[in-house]
Amino acid sequence: MKSILLIGLGRFGKHIAMDLGELGHEVMAVDKVEERVNDVLPFVTSAQIGDSTNQDFLESLGTRNFDVCIVAIGNDFQSSLETTSLLKELGAKLVVSRASRDVQAKFLLRNGADEVVYPEKQLAKWTAIRYSADHILDYIELDGENAMFEVKIPADWIGKTIGEIDIRKKYNINIIGIRRNEKLDLSVTPETVLSNGETMMVLGRYRDLQKCFRI
Repeated sequence: MKSILLIGLGRFGKHIAMDLGELGHEVMAVDKVEERVNDVLPFVTSAQIGDSTNQDFLESLGTRNFDVCIVAIGNDFQSSLETTSLLKELGAKLVVSRASRDVQAKFLLRNGADEVVYPEKQLAKWTAIRYSADHILDYIELDGENAMFEVKIPADWIGKTIGEIDIRKKYNINIIGIRRNEKLDLSVTPETVLSNGETMMVLGRYRDLQKCFRI
């Protein structure tokens, strides 16, 4: 369990608050709009109404005591940048800030952000990949080169073992799990037989996955 300071409770921030609450973390939520703060009260440990660009207010929250500080402000980049910078000045251990463009990310990283997230950009890429191919069911980008996909088993692989297909040697891709009847089996071996109606979790370089599965 971690202690998390979440600043900015728009749609993105609210969903973060809900998910963190479900995961059992201690969350202090902050926004200058009272209605937004009230909306997340059922999901967080505590909440404050205030302006995160005010140094005295931010310092009163005890920023250095949180394991993670998340700046989820989405519609006011100046406030996001100022908040990010102040958090670092006040001794925040880890600052994660939201950006919508690369230029924003550069400014945030130069002014105190340890990491930057792109919710719109990341969701757009996921949507493009997921819905541009019938056999791609899910996608997670691990870094600039590597990714994990959940894919339907190709017709010519059905009835064969993982060893027979030899996907690792041919494409440098690893099959790390098989989903059967909504349950994920991670205990795959070269003897595991691929059956109709199943899906695979595959891991590898994005360009190798593209070539293998015609993405």
